Amino acid sequence: MKNLPIGIQSFEKLRQRDCLYVDKTEVIFRLITTGSVFFLSRPRRFGKSLLVSTIEAIFKGQKELFKDLYIYNKWDWTQQNPVIRLDFAQLSYQTTEALINSLADFLKATASIYGLVLSSTELPDRFAELIRKVSESTGKQVVVLIDEYDKPITDHLTNLEIADANREIMRGFYGILKPADQYLRFFLLTGVSKFAKVSIFSELNNLNDITMDARYASICGYTQTELETSFDEYTGQLADLNGMDKPALLLHIRKWYNGYSWDGATLVYNPFSTLLLFDKKEFSNYWFESGTPTFLINLIKERNDLLPILKPVHVDSTSFSGFDIQQIGIVALLFQTGYLTVKNKTFIPLKPSEYTLDFPNEEVKDSFFTFLLSTYANYPLMQTPAIRNQMQKQIQTGDAAGLAQNLQLLLANIPNQLHIPKEAYYHSLFLTWMKMLGFDIQGEVMTNIGRIDAVWHQPDVTVVAELKYDAERKIELLLDDALTQIHEKKYYEKYLDRKVILLGLAFSGKEVSCRIEPLN
Repeated sequence: MKNLPIGIQSFEKLRQRDCLYVDKTEVIFRLITTGSVFFLSRPRRFGKSLLVSTIEAIFKGQKELFKDLYIYNKWDWTQQNPVIRLDFAQLSYQTTEALINSLADFLKATASIYGLVLSSTELPDRFAELIRKVSESTGKQVVVLIDEYDKPITDHLTNLEIADANREIMRGFYGILKPADQYLRFFLLTGVSKFAKVSIFSELNNLNDITMDARYASICGYTQTELETSFDEYTGQLADLNGMDKPALLLHIRKWYNGYSWDGATLVYNPFSTLLLFDKKEFSNYWFESGTPTFLINLIKERNDLLPILKPVHVDSTSFSGFDIQQIGIVALLFQTGYLTVKNKTFIPLKPSEYTLDFPNEEVKDSFFTFLLSTYANYPLMQTPAIRNQMQKQIQTGDAAGLAQNLQLLLANIPNQLHIPKEAYYHSLFLTWMKMLGFDIQGEVMTNIGRIDAVWHQPDVTVVAELKYDAERKIELLLDDALTQIHEKKYYEKYLDRKVILLGLAFSGKEVSCRIEPLN
């Protein structure tokens, strides 16, 4: 069996090692023959660097690397172009001075490759001089590939002073690309985020942002067809290992790692997690664990904004045009970093399209809520499965006191300044807890005569819950109200084909109480 490539490796290495690959050259061919200046945003570890390596190899005319691939007989391999490739992941940018020095070293080293000496003193001027001299010395237009352009900003979002300073350096550095247009054959900029107020997006008025373009929706990541054809041998082995047939395994893989979309129609698998799944032969939260979003979790906690993760979010296309690092919106940040994705796109005549955003798959949803629980409620991450199992048992056995004690423990760890004396707050908080713990819970479930606060299914049982909050009333009276409302409005009716448990929840300040009633 071929060796399975793990992580991001160059296209040349993949081909030289005869590793497993997915042919993306058809969509790449479309890209490099229909325009010249592009921007692509994709989450981390989603194959952006491999895409850049592939484009670099094409323009360098390395035909032997593309045998048996779509582009092999489509591209004119005699037309080669010099390539300037800048990967910010390989540079130092911990301080603004380090970023300046790294860029200066890069320009000097690249000039040396072409036997050139740069005379300009300022970074932007040296970059412009490099492009011009490389083009003049080779007699060819230059291909410029910039990978992870935004890392000097995104890696400093907890220190906006450095992020802003780095942004200013980059603004001048990228600003020379428009005047250098006559020397450019092709230009691609990749990153995780599209920041507003960075001049490259205003000065490069011919920059084509293909992030949400349906024609390039599958340029990174694996489609279902690609997974089933290129990974057939691996899915067979994994199915045998788990004692299941291949169709059942494919459904499980799809649920766990598929679901990313930028056009609401084309779904792709996370390539990083998919490769690790077949290499290690077990399911895990590989992508999430490769970069824990501490800053993102802390921002959600700081703003006490849970709505974007409790239910699908509806936005229009203007939400994707970029954001300012001084006023980062949580929804935009969740989308651009890969924790939310497009689940549906609605065309609206004469108006921007509307997008529905939600978690892409179980890997992201499960791990995000687990980590959020640990940070938000100051609860040990490793104990999450234990408390989930304990709460399931408490509900099924009618242990209301034990359930209340666990909820009290979670509530007690949330700082006082985050508490809001409203029932809607405690309702959202309860839903968040349960989602964090891994319960497949739905909030505000509509019936013909009312709206159920929460419903979730456990093995062989459905739980119907009603929550009440009042800091002034006795908590037992609140429980009476909760159960009475469930009975009077018959919230349980649609679930009578299975075992049903009624759950009343009452919050009074930081006091919590529960009442559990089996219905049948």
